[in-house]
Amino acid sequence: METPRPKSPPSETRPQGCAVIIVSYHTGPCLMDCIRAALSEASAQEVVVVDNGNPPKVVTALEEMAASEPRLALLTGHGNVGFGKACNLGAAATASPHLLLLNPDNVLQPGSLDGAMTLLGTRPDIALYTVRIENPDGSEQRGCRRNLMTPWTCLVEAFGLHKLGFKRINLNHTPPPTALTEVECISGSFMLFPRSFFDRIGGMDEDYFLHMEDVDVCLRTRKAGGGIWFDPAFSATHVQGTSETTKLYIERQKTKGGTLYFAKHFGGWANPLVALVNTALWARYALIALRLGLKR
Repeated sequence: METPRPKSPPSETRPQGCAVIIVSYHTGPCLMDCIRAALSEASAQEVVVVDNGNPPKVVTALEEMAASEPRLALLTGHGNVGFGKACNLGAAATASPHLLLLNPDNVLQPGSLDGAMTLLGTRPDIALYTVRIENPDGSEQRGCRRNLMTPWTCLVEAFGLHKLGFKRINLNHTPPPTALTEVECISGSFMLFPRSFFDRIGGMDEDYFLHMEDVDVCLRTRKAGGGIWFDPAFSATHVQGTSETTKLYIERQKTKGGTLYFAKHFGGWANPLVALVNTALWARYALIALRLGLKR
């Protein structure tokens, strides 16, 4: 469902305050670009970098930046506690009425956060919001807007059943919306919540270490009656691939996250469809591990 943007917001509408939470683990140089872009937005009243593990030189640079920028804070020394828990740590350290969970390799385009916050001031019904997430070449990134992941939609993807008319998970292959549009699921690279709703659903599920926590929070948002909205009027560039983490590690975390998600929400291995999907997930991981091993 697309909703036209108000032609002229009330003159008294101003960007509301937002806390930007950036979780970093060996992110690389893009981290600084991400922080500077966030700080350039007037609505970013608080920017918190949660250091899940970075080289000492990077931590020192972050400490120096925080010392000279009153809106910037660094949480460090806790080790790699996982993405979900780190997001919750950052949220707990802030007080702004809105929370933006922003990947450290995702660079806001100028005015995107301020524009989003002005819009949210007119739309209290929005529980979770994202902008257009772009690849460096400007194309819409896969996973930016999605249908909800279920055992069935996973099987549709795995066996190409979308060719028979069944809906796919990712929607980047469809014509992009031209107006604010409600979707089932979005990417964890940019997730903007009213704090009250974030708190109501219990924040991020800390059982997930890395990957699938964004799909989980979208499902819990919908179960709680919250609307999830995609806004093509604003954008951010998601660089990806800047972390030093290995491909095999990432794939293992995706697979573990997927099986955990299906256990929490769809009955786990006892559900025949879930058992089939889980088997396919672990078989895919095994093939990737074998292929990477043969390349060595």
